[in-house]
Amino acid sequence: MALKMRVSQRQALGSQTFVCPHGSVVRKAVSSKARAVSRQAQVVRAQAVSTPVETKVANGVAASSAAGTGQNDPAGDISKTVLGIILGGGAGTRLYPLTKKRAKPAVPLGANYRLIDIPVSNCLNSNVTKIYCLTQFNSASLNRHLSQAYNSSVGGYNSRGFVEVLAASQSSANKSWFQGTADAVRQYMWLFEEAVREGVEDFLILSGDHLYRMDYRDFVRKHRNSGAAITIAALPCAEKEASAFGLMKIDEEGRVIEFAEKPKGEALTKMRVDTGILGVDPATAAAKPYIASMGIYVMSAKALRELLLNRMPGANDFGNEVIPGAKDAGFKVQAFAFDGYWEDIGTVEAFYNANLALTDPEKAQFSFYDKDAPIYTMSRFLPPSKVMDCDVNMSIIGDGCVIKAGSKIHNSIIGIRSLIGSDCIIDSAMMMGSDYYETLEECEYVPGCLPMGVGDGSIIRRAIVDKNARIGPKCQIINKDGVKEANREDQGFVIKDGIVVVIKDSHIPAGTII
Repeated sequence: MALKMRVSQRQALGSQTFVCPHGSVVRKAVSSKARAVSRQAQVVRAQAVSTPVETKVANGVAASSAAGTGQNDPAGDISKTVLGIILGGGAGTRLYPLTKKRAKPAVPLGANYRLIDIPVSNCLNSNVTKIYCLTQFNSASLNRHLSQAYNSSVGGYNSRGFVEVLAASQSSANKSWFQGTADAVRQYMWLFEEAVREGVEDFLILSGDHLYRMDYRDFVRKHRNSGAAITIAALPCAEKEASAFGLMKIDEEGRVIEFAEKPKGEALTKMRVDTGILGVDPATAAAKPYIASMGIYVMSAKALRELLLNRMPGANDFGNEVIPGAKDAGFKVQAFAFDGYWEDIGTVEAFYNANLALTDPEKAQFSFYDKDAPIYTMSRFLPPSKVMDCDVNMSIIGDGCVIKAGSKIHNSIIGIRSLIGSDCIIDSAMMMGSDYYETLEECEYVPGCLPMGVGDGSIIRRAIVDKNARIGPKCQIINKDGVKEANREDQGFVIKDGIVVVIKDSHIPAGTII
């Protein structure tokens, strides 16, 4: 009888497993109230584990998202239902020679960052934590950057997040490399379908060479509210700049009914629309009666699979083939107006101008100084920069730099680990810095022991100096003859759009005048 009572009491109380100090495993009776308290404590501990990670990644976005994404919010929890796909682009010929030894998304930006940090940060700030980057050229540095910058801090205790590179590869089913943006997604559709089985409903298609800050939750919400198969981010623009873009025409509900690629004259006039339909304020709508495609899309996973695999298995490009074809096939294609700053920095000139614009706080339209939507990058744990008796104005200096006495820095970007000698002049230039600090022993292996950085008394004006470049003393990189285009790779530099680009790892001997 006593045994039966003890058994029933044990069933009522339940038990938990403990390891005693001597190493043996024991089971201890616990009441139902204690079990409830224990479960609550476990939930609190799980939140304590995941919340700092989410806060680190999204700077409070996850918390605000949870408060504002209830059952009635079509955006819902997009960390589970949206997959980010960043298109790394092709060989990057327009940005060459900056893409000579790296993928386009890995090109340095704004002293401390890389181009890929922009779309990835926008995703994380929008609570999109499942992100792939597709590329097929020089992906080693991009892969290293993403793995070191994000994979240790994306996701949480009870959520799966990642930022991964998908490089082009050949298989038994497909022997060709990526033929275009749509073909790149098609070749990895088998992998994306695994995400769909885990709850992903929409794909967020992004570009890796744009400079902007955007909350994708509004974008996804608009897409789902409209019931569209595809929603295109649209930039309102004035007539003088409209002809440089692919334009769209919409009906009174914002549905795209016509496309035109860089139209001019009468064809341009026909593409005028009332951008107020998309929620643009009346003043902007009157000044900017055209909408340009930003190359950013939200696509229904089911619709995209149908288009790429069944309807248009031979289409290679989203902008020119898949999306116009989807419209013609009866799929609903919607426009979403974006009213912030956006810049395509896919050319050397656009890249140079966008970077130097960051140095002027009165004119800059983009800033890295935004506590609510920060731009993340790899933590390098570099020392503060050291500036010794120099004249520095309207410039941005990255981490770990040394600028010696007598130098003048004006309207320039100075990248991480840059070494600038004495009495140098850096004017309207972008220096990308170095990948590592060089010891004297390492320098001895270089002919003439020319250290990385800029030698004493050198002048650099209207130029881009790529990483690990060695510029000797008394050099002048000023495009003395005003050349617009020149390829001097054998001498360590290229001139594009009148901008001198010193190639990565190149040597510019002392006294050289360019």
